[in-house]
Amino acid sequence: MLSAGFFVKPNLLFSAPAKVAGLQLYSLRDQLPKDVKGVMAKIAEAGYKEVETFGYNKQNGYWGLNANEFAQLLKDNGLSTPSGHYDCNQFFDNGNTENLETYIDAAHAIGQEYIIVPSLNERFIKTGDDFKQVAEKMNKMAELLKKRGLKLGYHNHNFEWKPADGTTFYNTLLKYTDPALVFMEMDIYWVVRAGQDPIAILDEHKGRYRFMHIKDRDKTSPNLNTEIGKGDIDFKQIIPKAKAAGVTHFIMEQENYTNIDPYVSIKESADYIKNVLNV
Repeated sequence: MLSAGFFVKPNLLFSAPAKVAGLQLYSLRDQLPKDVKGVMAKIAEAGYKEVETFGYNKQNGYWGLNANEFAQLLKDNGLSTPSGHYDCNQFFDNGNTENLETYIDAAHAIGQEYIIVPSLNERFIKTGDDFKQVAEKMNKMAELLKKRGLKLGYHNHNFEWKPADGTTFYNTLLKYTDPALVFMEMDIYWVVRAGQDPIAILDEHKGRYRFMHIKDRDKTSPNLNTEIGKGDIDFKQIIPKAKAAGVTHFIMEQENYTNIDPYVSIKESADYIKNVLNV
């Protein structure tokens, strides 16, 4: 549970690494299909240096661009992409690697190091036994990726903490996946929505986390996001702990916007992430 005073925001100081703010492209999912080249230019103008992809498929590629074309677009805008969210439900359903092979090829083409499971169909994870089976499959997927020069990550929402048979899916993942092979991407907003304490999790599982989604929670409507620094999540406490725990990529994501232009929003968040959080 969240510790008392978790959202009190003291004036904390911490060392400043190179400022490399990232953006999860899902934040601009409505804009990307209309003008992928224009959107990527605006992301760079907003101050982001990295992007995390989502939604790749062999037919449409990355919003109409094949992997090589998208790689060039990133280069043209001074952007890199360390990771991507790829739908891996096929693998967890029946072990079929056809889609996974497509993702591997695309990830290599655009320079990604991590393939991240963004979510799972909840029908795979209803019982404690289900949790263990999925963890075992995740280890197998990670082994396959390692052979191809890639790493596996898992991105949480809040359903992972729904209890079953005396445990939770998230705790099972941390316990039964190989820490040398399976890394975690902590989505702060969803951890807080689940009633969990991100700092406690980071402290307990140092070395498991490489990525963090920086996503703020609206003070009056907790089911909505807001620009980083405007909400009730105290990133000034969390970020130093994340760095100490091994997080190297801090990626902003905003799933919804209220009375603000999305491009203005992502610029405000980028400024806060770089100038206040020193990321």
